[in-house]
Amino acid sequence: MRQFLLFISIIAVGLLFLSRLFYLQVYDSNNYSLFEDNAIRKVYDYPKRGFVYDRNGKLLVANQPSYDVMVIPREVEPLDTIEFCSLLKIDKEQFKKKYKKARRYSPRLPSVFVSHLSKEDYAVLQEKMRKYDGFYIQKRSLRSYETTIGANVLGDIGEVNNAIIRKDPYYKMGDLIGKQGVEASYEKILRGVKGIKFIQKDRFNRNIGPYKEGKFDTIPEQGKDITITIDAELQAYGELLMQNKRGGVIAIEPSSGEILAMVAAPTYDPNILVGRGRSKNFTKLYNDSIAKPLFNRSLQGVYEPGSPFKLMNALIALQENVLTPEETVTCYAGYKYGNRFMKCHCNRGTRNNMTGGIQRSCNAYFATTYRKILDKSGSASEGIDTWSKHAKSFGLGNFLGYDLKVGQKGRIPDRAYYKRIYPRTFYSTYTISNAIGQGEVATTPIQLANMIAAIANRGYYFTPHIIKNIKGETLPEQFTKPKYTSIDKANFEPVIEGMLQVYKKGTASSLQVKDIEICGKTGTVENFVKIDSVKTQLTDHSIFVAFAPKDNPKIAIAVFVENGYWGSRFAGKVASLMIERHIKGHTTRKDLEEWLLKHTLENEYAKPYSGEPFKINGYTTLQIVEEQEYYRLKKELNRINNTEN
Repeated sequence: MRQFLLFISIIAVGLLFLSRLFYLQVYDSNNYSLFEDNAIRKVYDYPKRGFVYDRNGKLLVANQPSYDVMVIPREVEPLDTIEFCSLLKIDKEQFKKKYKKARRYSPRLPSVFVSHLSKEDYAVLQEKMRKYDGFYIQKRSLRSYETTIGANVLGDIGEVNNAIIRKDPYYKMGDLIGKQGVEASYEKILRGVKGIKFIQKDRFNRNIGPYKEGKFDTIPEQGKDITITIDAELQAYGELLMQNKRGGVIAIEPSSGEILAMVAAPTYDPNILVGRGRSKNFTKLYNDSIAKPLFNRSLQGVYEPGSPFKLMNALIALQENVLTPEETVTCYAGYKYGNRFMKCHCNRGTRNNMTGGIQRSCNAYFATTYRKILDKSGSASEGIDTWSKHAKSFGLGNFLGYDLKVGQKGRIPDRAYYKRIYPRTFYSTYTISNAIGQGEVATTPIQLANMIAAIANRGYYFTPHIIKNIKGETLPEQFTKPKYTSIDKANFEPVIEGMLQVYKKGTASSLQVKDIEICGKTGTVENFVKIDSVKTQLTDHSIFVAFAPKDNPKIAIAVFVENGYWGSRFAGKVASLMIERHIKGHTTRKDLEEWLLKHTLENEYAKPYSGEPFKINGYTTLQIVEEQEYYRLKKELNRINNTEN
């Protein structure tokens, strides 16, 4: 009887094993994954990352080889730690820390042990790695920036973290990913596709050879090359003009929405974030909470737009038929309402029509204009919404939808916004600062540049973008389809005429460029900060917007210079020079160029931290750069000129 039961048990167990084997091989074969099989080693083959070119075909970003020492903790055998540490140029404590981190990530999956070996270190290690089981060398590509410009445009690449790995299973520990700028925005295009080799291991964890003769192996697909819209020479020139200053510059081609230059000052050399020094240098840049070199002011800087916003109020007034271009407003050196006075530079008794109001940047004219818009229907509550909708049709007060990772919405207030402040009664005088681009209105440089591009086009714009061409692909429709504003085409001409007169005999008359009809608008914005919890007024911001030529425009530009005094003093000079550079290929206003190279605003930026007293609305004597710095900038300018020629 016992023998019979034993026989039955053996048969039952055998049938159970056979049925389970049949299920796994037939019914559950689809669930089998090579990636989950511990008996098979996965070796990745990393592709070359796509190159980046400027709009004229100049190579900006290429690749250089990099070598990482990888570790699979469960395969590590006892080794001469002191000898191995000496080869890796680390100490024993670092070895323990790195090994512990690798085990915590995964005992059976590879992770980076030491990254970015030099070619010399790689040559030495390559011959000796066979002695150290569980360690091997992985070849990758690091970026090689062929230029020192455009750090905030190009961005950089860095190692993925656990959050990225959890979000996207494509990435493994030690992989590199675009962190900022174009590298981040076009990561999936530039990175390519990793190849993989499956290697069969025996029970002693030794490599036998390719799994199933390499049937499932794949080869890497190289990343696609891209061409961006930036003009490298214009970008370099803009960055040079903005040295020793802080702010943002955006230049756009109105006919396409292509970004010609995107300057964020201060900037840095993108090469310092390549290789082993990346972490240390990134931390240094990140911790600079005063100059903020990693902060892209051209996309993220939110400023009151100041007088350039008067152009918007003029357009809305014409569209709403609350005034004509010929109607005049008398200015008494400003606009008085209640016990407040918004002063301007008009002489007392000046009568301005729309052209004169823009030309002289008359506060009285635009305060009157703004009130007429809001009071048209008899209800300022309805009027503020009408005003807001028109402004938002230019892309203000929202993300523009451009193809870069960072940005800010800015702010165009409406009645809902003011409900918190004025829940019941609402009058046009309550928000009169909006008339001159201050108060609650806030914009970024790219939004203002886009607004000017829409004015240059007489009523439409293309979504600003940094990509010009992707090898083998067509651009998305969002960048090639025009967006129309709520302003009729005919209403742009009086405003454009006023902008032209700003250059001919208005607030930018000293910035004229021979043979180019430039239409522009100066801006000065009050600058308040809190120092020791006290609201303190520092030197005003300098703002300038322009496009050129007047007919068939080739460039629209917005320039913000923090603490730059008034519109034409710093921002206007930068704008005129960059416009001439783009249209002519060279500059004739050497006087403006010399002035910008010689003058620095670093003393203005130091005021809140220096403890020195400063006057409200007072301007100090402009500081001249040191002689050595001046000659450095001149040398850089000559290099740019020689590169072009």
